[in-house]
Amino acid sequence: MELDLRGGVRAAPVLGRTPHERQALRFAPDPPERDADPDHVARAARENEEDGLDSALVTQSSSWPDPWLVAAWALAATSRLRISVAHRAGTTAPTSAARALATLDRLSGGRASAHVIIGSSDADVARDGDTLPKAERYRRAAEYLEVFTRALAGRAEFDFEGEFYAVRGARSGLRPRPRAELLSFGGSSPEGVDLAARFAEVYAVAPGPLSATRRRIAGARAAAAAHGRTLRIWRHVTLVLAATDEEAAERARRIARDVVRLTTDPDRGHRLDAVQLDRDRERGLVGSGGERERATVYVRRALAAAFVGSPESVAERIGWLRAAGVDIVQLDMAVETDEDRELRRALVARLRSGYLPAPARSGPHYRRGW
Repeated sequence: MELDLRGGVRAAPVLGRTPHERQALRFAPDPPERDADPDHVARAARENEEDGLDSALVTQSSSWPDPWLVAAWALAATSRLRISVAHRAGTTAPTSAARALATLDRLSGGRASAHVIIGSSDADVARDGDTLPKAERYRRAAEYLEVFTRALAGRAEFDFEGEFYAVRGARSGLRPRPRAELLSFGGSSPEGVDLAARFAEVYAVAPGPLSATRRRIAGARAAAAAHGRTLRIWRHVTLVLAATDEEAAERARRIARDVVRLTTDPDRGHRLDAVQLDRDRERGLVGSGGERERATVYVRRALAAAFVGSPESVAERIGWLRAAGVDIVQLDMAVETDEDRELRRALVARLRSGYLPAPARSGPHYRRGW
């Protein structure tokens, strides 16, 4: 099966006054405020489709626009692009969420799916009234997904009695169009792998070195096989592209400088009250110094994981992910200029050509975490 290429659709443009600022701020922590801009959603979805991507993800946080509604707007603006909607288990009743997914799927001609998440930050989920610790959220998610998938699967009434959910005579008057991939799930913990193996068709493997990616893929597929199931593998890749490797490396250095300046400039507002930093603070990953140090720690970590290079070099690295067993690659990059779009199109064309490289022995874009 051909490699599935995924993009993303945001509810509003990245904050920033110029394309260069917006390119840099894609690597900054996301602020809690995010508008809902209908023109931007429609345009971004169409550009994903026109540039040759197969699908796009709509992300979720407690203070951002509703992802189901953003996804509906994106689907209405396109004819081929599939949309995966990030959906946090526990924010709505599982039967209600199943109807939402089935409705969106029917209205879009079979182009909707759900990426089910637990919520990596205790602070973020608490904003929606969810105060359960993470271990209990996983237990609840198992019940949630059982009810959710049963509601999606058929019209026969069913009852369910669990620790967190109880339904009587639940049924759905409509179902999604039959197809292989309706649910995806991530999470590198044993609980996350088990939930993916039991309920999902796609497992989102965490970014990391290629050796770790291979191990995680093998573990997830073995867990699915134990349940008589199979999993496709999805890997998110952050990109910094330019015409040559040297230009891409210089662009990455510029981004690193600009994003720290923009996130710590007192005239730009407080940008470190951010969604991702809730999680990182809980894990002790943001440093104990002032704003500039915390921003630098975050940005360095983001750029260290990025694929930096020309479309040819980045395609080579993605080729090795494909060889390791990745079926879906999400190409996460700032697309703010015509040059950005041309670079993305060049990368897509290279990946569509069936290009799979010989092992690379050296090179600047292989030295870190590869």
